[in-house]
Amino acid sequence: MITIGITGIIGSGKTTASASLRKKGLPVIDLDELAKKTLVLKEVHEEIADKIGSGLVVNGKIVVEQLRDVVFTDREKLRKLEEIVHPRVRAGLWDAVMKLKGKGRAAVIVDGPLLFETGLHKELDRTVVVSADMETIRERLKKRGMSADDIEKRITHQIPLEEKEKAADFIVRNNGTREDLDKEIENLFERIKEWEVKTRCISMT
Repeated sequence: MITIGITGIIGSGKTTASASLRKKGLPVIDLDELAKKTLVLKEVHEEIADKIGSGLVVNGKIVVEQLRDVVFTDREKLRKLEEIVHPRVRAGLWDAVMKLKGKGRAAVIVDGPLLFETGLHKELDRTVVVSADMETIRERLKKRGMSADDIEKRITHQIPLEEKEKAADFIVRNNGTREDLDKEIENLFERIKEWEVKTRCISMT
């Protein structure tokens, strides 16, 4: 089985690309979804209240928007949150991978915004970066209703796209129309099939 990480930065089109690959029949493990499931655990609530702030847990639930505001303005608290959440997300990821492997799946997509930031890319077989020009990204985020200040905060907490591109096995360019992106995804899908073949050949030698 081959594990393929797909990443980018906010607004680059990573989620759209992953959804397209899912439609083509590839299983996708969404790390953001695993993180959301982690945030409902009682022990996680206790750790967040203890290490980041008691006011972030109200009536047994994380106040997500408030938590996001706190960690995006305090790098130390962001590091503490990552220490709480990331190990659990990793465990959930590899549990899901093993289940898919047991079902005989040849490849799985691991969708995550912080594959490079967390070092998870080193544990995957291939990494794909969905990239776009920064001005294009900013315009997309403005259309989502994000403020210019919020956009810059999100962007500065992620490794620049240029650095991610240098470390990627494949780059999906997403500067044009949806039709342009579909063509890029088709090229990626063909590359994934090539990777699958190489992996099978290596495992047989």
